[in-house]
Amino acid sequence: MKNRIVRAVAGSFVLISLLLAVYVNINWLWFTAFVGANLLQSSITKWCLMEDILRKLGVKD
Repeated sequence: MKNRIVRAVAGSFVLISLLLAVYVNINWLWFTAFVGANLLQSSITKWCLMEDILRKLGVKD
């Protein structure tokens, strides 16, 4: 369950930031890059801040 939520949040952040880059300001692409870098970091280190947040909110695996 937690993996699905993490993926949904990451995907939503990417899509929202792309829309903001197109309709508001191109600098929103930096947020897209930040999300991508965090996904890459979590794949290497096996640590994800969003998983820690979800765990503290009581979401089960």
